[in-house]
Amino acid sequence: MTLQQYVDSIKDKRIAVIGIGVSNTPLIELLCANGCDVTACDKRSLAQMEGEGERLLALGAKLKLGEDYLVGLDQDLIFRTPGLMPFDSQLEAAKARGAILTSEMEVFFSLCPCRVFSVTGSDGKTTTTTIISELLKAAGYTVHLGGNIGHPLLCEVTEIRETDIVVLELSSFQLHSMNCRPDVAVITNISPNHLDKHKDYQDYIDAKRSIYANQTSEDKLVLNYDDEHTPYYLSTANGRVAFFSDTASVNVGTVAEDGLICRVDGDNRETIMRADEIRLPGRHNLLNYLAAFEAVRGFVSAEICREVAMRFGGVAHRLEHVRELNGVTFINDSIGTSPTRTIAGLHALKKKPIIIVGGYDKHIPFDSLGDELCQNAKRVILTGDTAAKIRDAIVSSPYYDATKVPLVEEPEFEAAVHTAAAYAEAGDIVLLSPACASFDRFKNFESRGNLFKQLVMELKDNENN
Repeated sequence: MTLQQYVDSIKDKRIAVIGIGVSNTPLIELLCANGCDVTACDKRSLAQMEGEGERLLALGAKLKLGEDYLVGLDQDLIFRTPGLMPFDSQLEAAKARGAILTSEMEVFFSLCPCRVFSVTGSDGKTTTTTIISELLKAAGYTVHLGGNIGHPLLCEVTEIRETDIVVLELSSFQLHSMNCRPDVAVITNISPNHLDKHKDYQDYIDAKRSIYANQTSEDKLVLNYDDEHTPYYLSTANGRVAFFSDTASVNVGTVAEDGLICRVDGDNRETIMRADEIRLPGRHNLLNYLAAFEAVRGFVSAEICREVAMRFGGVAHRLEHVRELNGVTFINDSIGTSPTRTIAGLHALKKKPIIIVGGYDKHIPFDSLGDELCQNAKRVILTGDTAAKIRDAIVSSPYYDATKVPLVEEPEFEAAVHTAAAYAEAGDIVLLSPACASFDRFKNFESRGNLFKQLVMELKDNENN
């Protein structure tokens, strides 16, 4: 089925699109252009939409805005935004009335004409997805990057050829209850995350299963051999399974052993490169590369894998070097939105940083983060909604010593950045790695990281004296 055929098939339905944001706005425009009966729903008021609402009204969309934007949904077909879980009571009521619930991403899967590589996990999925894309492009493929990264692909599906490859980063929000079948699926790792949205931790774990639930023996699933949840996923896998690991030998997969990265298939072993040749620092990036190398096996040669790994400088906001001023190095790790991501960043650095932590509360425990900050930070600047919770985790840690890890609370983000810079001396690292989402103060982690970079670039020489 083509995109136009799909749109034609739903013209007789009343359609609701929930969330007027990056992923759904092109969809609303497409539906309006084809004369569909579409209602765009959003929690914001018309004034808060800064002209976007008026533009959609001019295109022919109806609007349902404000706090009650979900009340009384009676449309035949509902496209949900990723941040609204399918078990929401209003969505459940709509389904009980006979509504069909879907998403922009689910429809894209049903229409995509080419191979799809999909990546999910708690940590590393953005970097792993980007690496896979870089590897495939270097091998000569035309690659379309999307999902939770890049931009929406549904409205561009007509431009995608059968010989192209789509690479998607998929969050638990997107995957929850979604029907999809990627040719290659990757689960990087699992740790508690987004517990403010999911019913519980098990619901979060199960949401990730959707990435491989519909695979067949023709498809491939790449799993982290060392992750405690891998046996659970392995028990329900339908496709061919391969592993990646830097701690153990595997029968089929990509491993780092004795300083070498190798693809293994039974007794056959192909060396790709030395582990220390990877440009991106840290064990977490080594694991990202192991997952990516295994995902593209059969598509990308060992030689190209090595070349990309030696030159690729990483994604923005992930241990991104911002500048050096008066001997102080400033690093932006705004994508560190969970404790495990921040811990991985700490371990990747060569010395203890002055670290800025805190943000939106996803109801994730900070106990392990508290231990790590006590052992691996020079000073901790606490900010955002979770500042008190992180402080409590640090102070409660058996490793806490107030003389070794001073704590400073700065409720406002700008003040936190300037305070961190003021404490820094030549040779220090100032690291933004919040261990939390950004929604207490920012639209997304990119906005937070961009403000950090702006503030750092505005620092004058005398601000660090």
